[in-house]
Amino acid sequence: MDWKQIYKSRLTTAKEAVKKIKSGDTVVIAHATGEPVHVTDAMVANADAYENVEIIHMVSMGKSLYCAPEMEKHFRHNAFFLGGTTRAACAEGRADITPVYFSKEPELLRTNCKPDVALVTVTPPDEHGFVSLGISVDYTMEAVKQAKTVIAQVNKYMPRTHGDSFVHVDEISDFVEFDEPILELPNPKITEVEEAIGRNCASLIKDGDCLQLGIGAIPDAVLLFLKDKKDLGIHSEMISDGVVELVEAGVITNKKKTLHPGKSILTFAMGTRRLYDYLDDNPAVGVYPVDYVNDPIVIAQNDNMVSINSCVQVDLMGQVVSTSVGHKQISGVGGQVDFVRGASMSKGGRSIMAMPSTAAKGKVSKIVSVIDEGAAVTTSRYDVQYVITEYGIADLRGITLRERAIRLIRIAHPDFRPQLIEFFENKFKCKYSEED
Repeated sequence: MDWKQIYKSRLTTAKEAVKKIKSGDTVVIAHATGEPVHVTDAMVANADAYENVEIIHMVSMGKSLYCAPEMEKHFRHNAFFLGGTTRAACAEGRADITPVYFSKEPELLRTNCKPDVALVTVTPPDEHGFVSLGISVDYTMEAVKQAKTVIAQVNKYMPRTHGDSFVHVDEISDFVEFDEPILELPNPKITEVEEAIGRNCASLIKDGDCLQLGIGAIPDAVLLFLKDKKDLGIHSEMISDGVVELVEAGVITNKKKTLHPGKSILTFAMGTRRLYDYLDDNPAVGVYPVDYVNDPIVIAQNDNMVSINSCVQVDLMGQVVSTSVGHKQISGVGGQVDFVRGASMSKGGRSIMAMPSTAAKGKVSKIVSVIDEGAAVTTSRYDVQYVITEYGIADLRGITLRERAIRLIRIAHPDFRPQLIEFFENKFKCKYSEED
């Protein structure tokens, strides 16, 4: 049968498509900006037809109405990463979180968490009958491969991306044509603190380096201070709008990359329409599944790989906490450890943990003597390399615990240094000195 006939025969409405979801099913929703909002809304509207449907999702940028208290008997969210719309459900016992490295999520969908249904967003089909998963390939591609039923919202606003983003129409069960703007992530406000951190991070970046950037004000601040660099490359789980500016300025060329030279490589994207328009049908960008992009062995094939991530706390031994505040889970590991390890194996590679020195409007130090009770270590003291705040850079490679503590105290907020020094002197039985 011609692909056009297959496509036409599988066209339906969201209301009809979600009737294929049954009680007890596992439903995987495409990641972040790939969420098919129209279809997800239809599923929630049909909630009375379901009991105990497991919803697997990573970053949710939509409304996450399946996490509402009144949905408890219908849906239970199994989060691979918590966000603002899903934290309360987890904290109140109405949702779960599964600890998993981003690079391992496709494997989890092949084994422990095999989906019955996948809800995804795709581009309209091309002349060969292929649709693109656009800016959410990550674990979404594996969900399409593993699910018994794949419901795809066909949305003209989804960018058509190159790489390994394509799925033929005969692999999809139902097509729901509905155009709506793709979810956007507004550009963050960058304060003087983030600017100082960005400047410190940029001082470690050299011409020709290959970058991984996380999400938020700090990575965007780093980009502000790279305009004098040359021939930077991108191999990152995600990118945002700031990358476009550096491409247009000729700073990011990918010419010096040792893996995929000439191309920016990512697994998903979050930003504004400006970013999405840049990514649309752009052969200079490759979007691949996360078990490729975030595989530390693949990452390490990029010489001079620099990973930049943020965190919640660092103790004086260099242990990094990124996913919880004490017992309270606030996010997930994402690709932090994948890239820290990949960068450490890269020839000339560097990994950076960047954070403001304080939280809670200056009331809490992020550099602490001991991590909070209940907090989980994300990046171990054996993996951490650079820690950066607005007060400076601490290189923790190959030095003793005592020396680590000294360097971390030096970049802590001055208001909290006295108590850190007191702890240091009690622990190491020696006087703290600002002198090397």
